[in-house]
Amino acid sequence: MSSPTQLPPSITTPPPPVLHTLVSFPRPHILLVTLNRPQQLNAIPRPQHFALERLWDWFDAENSLRVAVITGAGRAFCAGADLKEWDDINSSSPSSSSSSAQKAVGDTEEQRQRAKRFPAGGFGGMSNRGGLKPIIAAVNGPCFGGGMEMAINCDLVVAAAGAKFGLPEVTIGVIALAGALPRLVRSVGRQRAAEMALSGKTYGAREMLAWGLVNEVVEGGGKGGGNEAVVEAALKWAQRIAGNSPDSVIVSREGLKLGWEGVGPEQGTDMLLKGWYRQIEKGENAVEGVRSFVERRKPVWKDSKL
Repeated sequence: MSSPTQLPPSITTPPPPVLHTLVSFPRPHILLVTLNRPQQLNAIPRPQHFALERLWDWFDAENSLRVAVITGAGRAFCAGADLKEWDDINSSSPSSSSSSAQKAVGDTEEQRQRAKRFPAGGFGGMSNRGGLKPIIAAVNGPCFGGGMEMAINCDLVVAAAGAKFGLPEVTIGVIALAGALPRLVRSVGRQRAAEMALSGKTYGAREMLAWGLVNEVVEGGGKGGGNEAVVEAALKWAQRIAGNSPDSVIVSREGLKLGWEGVGPEQGTDMLLKGWYRQIEKGENAVEGVRSFVERRKPVWKDSKL
């Protein structure tokens, strides 16, 4: 379950419990999520995906929270799926049909989740997540398979210099099916995406920086579990974002998603102006931002109500 932690006074509801996950609030308006199966390199079993999706939904709904950071305990960020669990499921299920498994009478919720593989939000509840607020990955070590799929869909990625990245699915006869492949093409182009997805090659943090999949490389950590430096760097980015108008961050992110999702720039801009922007242009944060500039003072933002 999530580890017990002191809730800030601004939090109105407690976070949902999440298996093998630590939840904390290291700075105002910031959620820190730490995957906590270090002996398994933070590989994620199927029920944990669904619990993490509930956590991200809670994060989006909690007005006082503005940015999240996700990292891993120990020497890995996330090694991907729990392959032992996967093998056990293959061995115990005579039929590969997930629909028939879901219809079995008397199945527990956990059994149904094991059969379904992922929630709508994908691996870790976030590799296929649209979501409302930004998530930053603090990649402290190996980031493979589903872990890589999560990183690809994060808004920013901060990596330890010794971190390793890859999509090794093809080397074990499966594919990256939780949302990474179409996003990878849009991020790095067809040829580089094909290199990563079809070869199963492992890459270093600086190569991923050059490819544009990593925003910052931090010295320290990545091999022996010294994670403080990369988490601190990610928290600095989170603080910088959280210090801006929460409404503007949410709507700017929506605009970026329109391009990410393949909407043309004219249509995307029109959708943004007629939809999201109309919700904030006369709102208290927009008024405060302009007024604080005129009065030459630091703005005092209100929690977003979007």
